[in-house]
Amino acid sequence: MMKSRYLAFDLGASNSRALLGTLKDGEMTLEEIHRFTTPIIEKGDRLFWDEATIWQELQYSLKKAYQEASDLRSLSVDSWGVDYVPLQRNGLPARNPYCYRDPRTTGIKEGAFEIMSAEEIYTLTGIQFLSFNTLYQLLADQKEDSQALMEVWQHLTIADYFNYRFCGNVVIEVSMASTTQLMDVTSKQWSQTLMSSFGLKTKSWPAIVPSGTALGSVSGRESVEVIASCSHDTGSAVAATPVQGGQGWAYISCGTWSLIGVERTEPLLSASVREAGFTHEAGLDGTIRFLKNLTGLWVLQECVRDWRKKGPVDWTDLVEEATRARSVTKPIQLDDSCFLARGGMESRVRNYCFEHGIPMPENRGDLVRLILESIAQSYCDTLLDLEELTGQEIETVHLFGGGSQNRLLCQLTADLSKKRVIAGPVEATALGNLLIQARTLGDLPQGKTIREVSAQSSQLQTYLPQTLAR
Repeated sequence: MMKSRYLAFDLGASNSRALLGTLKDGEMTLEEIHRFTTPIIEKGDRLFWDEATIWQELQYSLKKAYQEASDLRSLSVDSWGVDYVPLQRNGLPARNPYCYRDPRTTGIKEGAFEIMSAEEIYTLTGIQFLSFNTLYQLLADQKEDSQALMEVWQHLTIADYFNYRFCGNVVIEVSMASTTQLMDVTSKQWSQTLMSSFGLKTKSWPAIVPSGTALGSVSGRESVEVIASCSHDTGSAVAATPVQGGQGWAYISCGTWSLIGVERTEPLLSASVREAGFTHEAGLDGTIRFLKNLTGLWVLQECVRDWRKKGPVDWTDLVEEATRARSVTKPIQLDDSCFLARGGMESRVRNYCFEHGIPMPENRGDLVRLILESIAQSYCDTLLDLEELTGQEIETVHLFGGGSQNRLLCQLTADLSKKRVIAGPVEATALGNLLIQARTLGDLPQGKTIREVSAQSSQLQTYLPQTLAR
C-alpha cells in the first residue's frame, strides 16, 4: 500500500517536539525528528514564552521534515491552552505571550466575580475556575492599560498562532477556544454576553473553526496543507484514546498537568458540578471533554530540575527508588497554590509536610513515592466524583501521555481506584494530531476510525488492581 506522511508539532509547557507520522497498512508510526525545551523568558517576577525562539525551532523542524519526507502531506501544531499572543495590525506580536504561571492574575478572578457571578460565568462557558484562565489574563491586560495592548488587532492562542505563522490564516480551533472561558458552551461561539460584560473586544477574537479544518498551504510550499487538528493538546490526545468498544471508560492525560474525565455530548452545568471544579472543553466531532484539571507531574518535574543542577538524574532510577519506598500514610494536595510557582520545589514539599503533619520523606525515593501516590489518590478521588456526577460507572481508565511510562504511577492508579488501567500511547497527543490530519485529507483506511487506527498503532500495557499495603 501507499504510505502518507504528516508532521505534528506538539508544544508542551516543559518540552516540545516535532514528530513525523507515516500512515501505512492502517498503522501510524511516529518518528521524533526534533525535541527542545520550551523556552521561557524571566523578567523579574514576570514569565513569558519566548515566541521567537519557538518559531525558530519549528522552522528548523520543518526543514528536517522536508529532508526526510519530500512527500509530506500536511502539518499541524497543538499546544497547552489559555495563553495567547496579542497581534498588531502588521501581523507581528505586540509582546511575548505571558506564561500562565505568571503571578499577574493573582486576585483577578475574585474581582471578576463582582462584575459577573461565578454561576453566571459557568452557565455560559462551563469552564473550571482557574486563576490563569484566558478571561483573567485579559482582565490583567486591562489593568495594565498598556497602549500597545489597547491597539491589539487579533488574539491568537498559542497553537493557532503558530498555525497562522505557517499559512497566514487567522482562526482559532474550537477545542482551543473552549479553554479560554470566553466561548459559549452551547453555541460554541464567542460569548457576546460575557465579553461585553467585561469590556472585551469581540472583534479582536477571530472565527472559531471545527477540529480538522484545512487552513491553507504552507507559505512557499503549496503541496503541504496546514490543518487545525485539535489545537489543544488534550483534545488531540483524547481523540486518539484507543477505546475498542464498550462503555464505562474514562481518560487521564498525564503530563505536567493531568486532565481526567469522560466524553459526553451534552454539558452538565449544575451547581454541584461547578463546585466540584469540572470543566467542559470541546472535543473532536462535537463531543465534550467533561474533565477536571489536576496537577500532574509538575511537582516531580520541578524537583528533578533542581536535582539535575547538582548532577545527572535518571527517571528509571527514581521510579525504582520510589517502588522500594514505603507507601505513604497521607497524601499531599498537589493543587495547593504553594506548588504553582517554579523553583525550590523539594523545600516546598517538605514545608507542606511539616505544616500538615505528614511524615517527612527520609530520602529521595520516599519523596518521589509521596508525590506519585498523591497524584494517584487525586485520580481516584476524581474518578469517584465523575461517577457520582454523571451516573456512569467507570470500569476502565485509559492513561496516556508521558505519565503512562511511569509503571509505578500506573499501578498505584489501578490499586487506589480499583479499576483496570490501560496505559498508552505515550505520544497520544501527537498521534491524535497526526490521525486528525490524515482523516481531514481522506487518508484513513475505509471504514476505520481514528481510535481504531490508534489502537492498532499503539503498544498498550494493562494494569489490574492489587492490594496496596499501607
